[in-house]
Amino acid sequence: MLLNDTSSFTGEQTAAGNVNSIRGFGVIDNIKSQVESLCPGVVSCADILTVAARDSVVAVSIIYIYIYIYQNATQ
Repeated sequence: MLLNDTSSFTGEQTAAGNVNSIRGFGVIDNIKSQVESLCPGVVSCADILTVAARDSVVAVSIIYIYIYIYQNATQ
């Protein structure tokens, strides 16, 4: 889902099944550019997606735990 169009290839971002279904490509591209400026050729977009997915699960889990604790503390 990260491949861009080229002159001879329709990338995954604009392929019929993916158009307007996934957002945030610009965010991934921005992170990739920043990482690439520090460590050229080391980190792939797939690596960035993996870390972003992990971090989002952790963030949501922490919020859920706080809500759970708050709800049980007020009962």
